Amino acid sequence: PGSVLDCRGADFAALERRGRDEAARSAFVLVAGGLGERLGYSGIKVALPSESATGTSYLQLYVEHILALQRGNADGEECPFVIMTSDDTHAKTLKLLEDNAYFGMRPGQVQLLKQDKVPCLADNAASLALAAADKYTLQTKPHGHGDVHALLHSSGLVSEWNAKGLKWVCFFQDTNALVFRAVPASLAISAANGFAVNSLAVPRKAKEAIGAICKLVKEGDASATMTLNVEYNQLDPLLRSTVNPEGDVNDATTGYSPYPGNINQLIFSIPDYDEQLRRTQGHVPEFVNPKYTDGTKTSFKSPTRLECMMQDYPRTIPASSRVGFTLLEVWVAYSPVKNSPAEAAAKARAGNPSHSATTGELDIYRANGNIFRHFGAQVDDPLKTSFNGIDVELPPRIVWSPSFACTLEELTQKVDFEKSAVRVSQRSTLVLQGSGIAIQGLDLDGALVVRACEGAKVTLKSLAVKNKGWEWKHLEGEGEAAASEEEKMRGFRVVKHETRLIEFKEPGEYVIEK
Repeated sequence: PGSVLDCRGADFAALERRGRDEAARSAFVLVAGGLGERLGYSGIKVALPSESATGTSYLQLYVEHILALQRGNADGEECPFVIMTSDDTHAKTLKLLEDNAYFGMRPGQVQLLKQDKVPCLADNAASLALAAADKYTLQTKPHGHGDVHALLHSSGLVSEWNAKGLKWVCFFQDTNALVFRAVPASLAISAANGFAVNSLAVPRKAKEAIGAICKLVKEGDASATMTLNVEYNQLDPLLRSTVNPEGDVNDATTGYSPYPGNINQLIFSIPDYDEQLRRTQGHVPEFVNPKYTDGTKTSFKSPTRLECMMQDYPRTIPASSRVGFTLLEVWVAYSPVKNSPAEAAAKARAGNPSHSATTGELDIYRANGNIFRHFGAQVDDPLKTSFNGIDVELPPRIVWSPSFACTLEELTQKVDFEKSAVRVSQRSTLVLQGSGIAIQGLDLDGALVVRACEGAKVTLKSLAVKNKGWEWKHLEGEGEAAASEEEKMRGFRVVKHETRLIEFKEPGEYVIEK
């Protein structure tokens, strides 16, 4: 079964409320085995800034979300946080955490599990590929993020969580800044339905390069079913050979494929997961996906390897297990960064999502502006422009830290949308960092940054701010040559002309008025 959620709906706040309670008994697993080379970035992907207004890295953002979700735990219990790394990312991930004091998380709360590589295959006969420089050494490559299950089993962590009474484990990817907007409500859906597996999903266009959530029924035995991800390159031929001769086509009413897009953010029931890991040792089905030199399919372009995917876990569990999905709008939950500027521009020209550092950042601002607008704020329309050859819309840059609000209901408790006017112009930047900030009226035309330490309660009352603000400036000529990797990936740099900074570093109560 699937649940379709509307974050503007009347019941969404209740779902988030229940999800906050479920989050207190959850563990979180980040699959972070990748480098940023494909993006044009020399570091690890989790070190990338999620947006330029604050420069908060993806890893810091995820840590802050987990800390915000556990803040309400009455018994002070911490939510375990596991990061799966690789040979390429392990040392750099550890250094990023240590250099930044684990972004406020207790070091013992974080555990890194490193996956190994597997031997490469040279041909269709599965001959082992030897290293070019040493014929006595095998070529190796990563085995895929499906290794996370075996690592969690061999580490004993899942059994430990089960023994402590934790209920859920939430898996998420390395560069999707919006994912935690969906987590609380999705946890509530898992609890309400007793799901062993809950896949977070978004609407997808037919033939879009994203896996699809499908229910498979065994031919000749209607009682044998599986609900799981089908990769996009397998979906169309599967549909043509079974239920629809036209394959994967958009529904005439919705304009989307009937098969939701899998965004690889998964929620498992820990008791069920522990039981299955004991039975399978965390192994999931493997596959091989060689790239051939020509249509004869006899010679590889380069050695391949056996792979496994974490979303194939439902293939290993009993048919009696309850497996479902939670569908949210794309702008709420999904804007990954996985393509280089050149690849992203090509995808955009073809009419597909670019999934670039440019859109990953702007989609954060779009989502936040949409939420402000939904609750009654006057937020100006975005400016149409282009960066790195991608036509985009540049919204007002509204950013808040998870400590300020990690659910929409918390946002309405901090910003008085009903009794006071809130206006943000298109060229404005609004940054809110701290749990004690409250807004009771704001007219912003420029840049405003509000920071409050723990214990500082800061109230903005009918505050009007107008200044030169910050400019998201296109990279051109000499400016492009001098730009950082992060700026080149996005196609712009932020020029801070003028800022109103309101910052309190000592606990207390403060009121900022006109």
